[in-house]
Amino acid sequence: MCDICVINSVKDRMLSRRDFFRASAAAGAAVTVGGIATAPKALAAGHGSVVDMTHKLSPEFPTFFGEPGISMTQKFAFEKDGFNLYDLAINEHTATHIDAPLHFSADGASVDEIPVEDLVVPLCVIHIHERAASDPDAQVTPDDLKAWIDANGPIPERACVAMHSGWAEKVESDAYVGRSDNGMHFPGFHIEATQMLLEETTASAMAVDTLSLDFGQSGDFATHYAWLPAGRYGIENIKGLGEVPPAGATLVVGAPNHAGGTGGPARIFAMV
Repeated sequence: MCDICVINSVKDRMLSRRDFFRASAAAGAAVTVGGIATAPKALAAGHGSVVDMTHKLSPEFPTFFGEPGISMTQKFAFEKDGFNLYDLAINEHTATHIDAPLHFSADGASVDEIPVEDLVVPLCVIHIHERAASDPDAQVTPDDLKAWIDANGPIPERACVAMHSGWAEKVESDAYVGRSDNGMHFPGFHIEATQMLLEETTASAMAVDTLSLDFGQSGDFATHYAWLPAGRYGIENIKGLGEVPPAGATLVVGAPNHAGGTGGPARIFAMV
């Protein structure tokens, strides 16, 4: 085949692939509403929708220390270089992210060492949003866990137990962090609930829709120090918990995979 024929053949294939992806994107957009998409056929047997559980990562997202959690420096621009590329500087624990066991232990598993089977797990949602609406220092207690079990049965093997406090809806307001003269105010897991999960379940993860597994007024990070060194992991700043059922959904955690990491931003969704 002549050189020009090869070039034209390659161009034709490139255009065909481009048209294919454009059509696929258009089809995907047609079935997406907000953060919920119609499930692909491969999921139809067990799940009907996919719910995005992830806040967007931006310099404006509230952080525990009050400093931007990410910065982006453009190194190459399409107009000049023919492609776009950014250098990122990221605090591992910002926006929707993972707390690996190493985060609060001397030698726990790093984020890249979390077993993959612990990243696709049953989701159990503990609702405390009504109590938290009038008490920003509300915590998940053993009574909340017992009420969930009474209503839904035992917590499944390797599940993620998530606190729905309604805080995800406050992310654009000062109430999300709740800074005051006596510290921060937002809900979290009480140490007694954490100990119950450790002693009575095989839950692989706990998740919160706030800045920390411990409530804002914690002075000792008791839940962090109990949960993470035990080889479990945490998810902070999750969203969408009000859009999924208390039981029955499957959580898919796109954990970062950088060697030795104590955690990192994650793309997370639930199959319902």
